[in-house]
Amino acid sequence: MADLVDLTAAQDLEALRAHLDETGTLDIAEELARVPPEEMAVPFRLLAKDRALQVFEALDPAHQQQLLDALREDRVRELVAEMDPDDRARLLDEMPAKVAKRLLGGLSREERQLTSILLGYPAESAGRIMSPQFVNLRAAMTTADALAKIRRAGTDAETVYTLPVTDDARRLVGVVSLRDLVTAPPTRRVEELMVGDVVSVHVGADQEEAARLIQDADLLALPVVDQEERLVGVITVDDAMEVLEREVTEDVSRAGGVEPLDRPYLTAGPFDLARKRAVWLLFLGVAAVLTVNVLTAFEETLEAVATLAVFIPLLIDTGGNSGAQASTVVIRAMSIGEVRFRDLPRVLGRELLVGVMLGLMLGLVAFPLVSWVFGLEFGIIIAATLVAIVIWATLAGAALPMLAKRFGLDPAVLSAPIITTLVDATGLLIYLGIAVVVLSEELAAASAVMTVLTG
Repeated sequence: MADLVDLTAAQDLEALRAHLDETGTLDIAEELARVPPEEMAVPFRLLAKDRALQVFEALDPAHQQQLLDALREDRVRELVAEMDPDDRARLLDEMPAKVAKRLLGGLSREERQLTSILLGYPAESAGRIMSPQFVNLRAAMTTADALAKIRRAGTDAETVYTLPVTDDARRLVGVVSLRDLVTAPPTRRVEELMVGDVVSVHVGADQEEAARLIQDADLLALPVVDQEERLVGVITVDDAMEVLEREVTEDVSRAGGVEPLDRPYLTAGPFDLARKRAVWLLFLGVAAVLTVNVLTAFEETLEAVATLAVFIPLLIDTGGNSGAQASTVVIRAMSIGEVRFRDLPRVLGRELLVGVMLGLMLGLVAFPLVSWVFGLEFGIIIAATLVAIVIWATLAGAALPMLAKRFGLDPAVLSAPIITTLVDATGLLIYLGIAVVVLSEELAAASAVMTVLTG
């Protein structure tokens, strides 16, 4: 069955209209994002005005920009003016400054003011994603008065399902649900229905903190207040989910040693993709010099007992994998608020036990196999090294992300590739150090033979 991409390419307008009528809004947005940028306007113009706005708001800002580039100037201004202020602010924030300024200037005075307020807050703050369009009720209102106000002002509000309650100074004093208002007697007061122990967030708080709060408290909307506890906006659950999606994308990207793209993959050019990866590759390449230096320092040892080199890939891979496992678990626990820096001693204690158990398991498996093939001394070296490396890598993988957070860095920066690279070098030190101790007599004998042969 032909999709939007095929029908647009064929310029079959009748089939396009039929397809759009039969397809849901979110599905249209998903298909439209795959249409070549220069052709996106063709199916979009066939949508009814209200549905076109819904599709447009469902697109990623990068695809929104592509569509705006393909539309006429008057249609662009109309679309931007009809957007919710928070969605509009996000779009304009990601546009070139000149284009954003021109579009902002084409808005009505009220819409321009609402958008400018949001753009005035820091980029990652709760104020940047809140909606300044809300319905607030006063505690002294009756339910009949409250419902009348909702009917008058609710059309332009972001949400009316959870309503903030304020005093005469616009300070937040509680929240009330629309369901409670609808089912209560008309003469009952709002203060009798509201929840006074209200969850709110400061306008300068981090976006992820606000989104996690909505998720943890199972809220539909989160009130946003200023320094004086005055209500200035609300953050809805759909905006919170978008923030969490972006945060997860950033963490996954950095865990793979890549800077986040900040745009859909197919809208990024090869140069952008390479640029996002190049910095990490250079950094990891420089960090890998540590491993080279360790090998150089033990060059004579490796020459004397060449068998030692056979086990290097096994040991450093095991150490890197153990560190990556620990860091992944800890970063995840930190991101959802289960673990904080003050929990570092507890985390290290738990990971120490985990490292001991995993190291002993691997050592017990390796000892008989290596001893049988290479001899007892090598069995001891490999088993002891596995225990030591796994313990060290597990502790490092758990501690480094927490220390990074403590010093204001994103824990995901100390992701699996970086921890693996660091553990490689230190693991080699552990391995060759143990080998020197266990094989001291053999190394001394080999050194004497080499001296004789070269003398």
